[in-house]
Amino acid sequence: MSFVVQSAQKTPSGEVDPYQQTLVAVSVFTTLATLALVSVGGLVTSKGVGMSVPDWPTSYGYNMFLFPPSLWKGGVFDEHVHRLLASFVGLMTFGLASLLQWKSRERLMRRLGWLAFGLVVFQGLLGGLRVVLDRQALLGTTLGTVFGLAHACIGQSFFVLLASITLRLSRPWRGFSKGPSLVGFQWLRWAFPLATALIFLQLVLGASMRHQHAGLAIYDFPMAYGRWWPATDSESLFRYNQLRPDESTVTAAQIYLQMFHRIGAMATLIMVAICGYSGWRAFRDISFLRRACLLWIFVLAIQAALGIATVLYNKPADVATAHVAVGAVSLACGTILSLCAWRLVATSQVRVHQPVRGWPAPRTV
Repeated sequence: MSFVVQSAQKTPSGEVDPYQQTLVAVSVFTTLATLALVSVGGLVTSKGVGMSVPDWPTSYGYNMFLFPPSLWKGGVFDEHVHRLLASFVGLMTFGLASLLQWKSRERLMRRLGWLAFGLVVFQGLLGGLRVVLDRQALLGTTLGTVFGLAHACIGQSFFVLLASITLRLSRPWRGFSKGPSLVGFQWLRWAFPLATALIFLQLVLGASMRHQHAGLAIYDFPMAYGRWWPATDSESLFRYNQLRPDESTVTAAQIYLQMFHRIGAMATLIMVAICGYSGWRAFRDISFLRRACLLWIFVLAIQAALGIATVLYNKPADVATAHVAVGAVSLACGTILSLCAWRLVATSQVRVHQPVRGWPAPRTV
């Protein structure tokens, strides 16, 4: 709770504003609850139990909130907990939007609150459609796969939006007007978003692999079927499927998808390492951001290690779920650093154009 107290605004008397403190606490708690929701969703997909409860919005004909605990067994438990946690996050998001509407003085913050609420409602609708339309096909792909992929990507976006709201409520965000000007490192305001976009693209590719059950299309690493770039002709595919330890079959498209994911992972790791180290040097007077840069590099390294372990250990559900959760954290870190870099550049430009107290303003021709 120290972050909450430090982030809360103070009254003119120097005391912490209890309403602002409550707002920050609700925002932090909702963000953490959303991270838990993303993790549980990843667990449901990794275990392949997304259709363990085949109806929606009911659960085997029961009201979702009155579903008997005696029936919470196996995959039903995972899917039903996912639904209940999603409902709880939706309620918390409505509370956050209401508090922002009531307490925040910034129109942007009020709009972001209601945007978050609209996004969580849409996210719930996508999850429901993924169940209801699971068997319907469109252009050779089941609608369950399409809605599941959209559900996963918007879930990550929703988490990042809540993290951004929490950042804007924090004291460090308001204190950036006195921060360094990023002289010599202004390119970071473009590099941070680019690295973050690469992470999001990786999350989209990873979600595509999970929902198409292509996570083990290639089961060796760092090689791919003993080669740096695997052959995908019909004879090679037949041989790959003969050698697979299970009865599943792999297609050329699934192999390409995983190879692109591997190449993207290398590019993202290099980009984040460069940006993180440069940010650590640029944010010389802001310890919060220096630690965030080092954390970003560390999280990406953990993410890469989890991805390798997912392949080498036959995609265990807990490792694959951790891969999803850490990916969400890395995306949030990149977004926060991107916003902070733009904030510092903007405030430094304002300071440059403001005359120093006691000196006349510059003349304009």
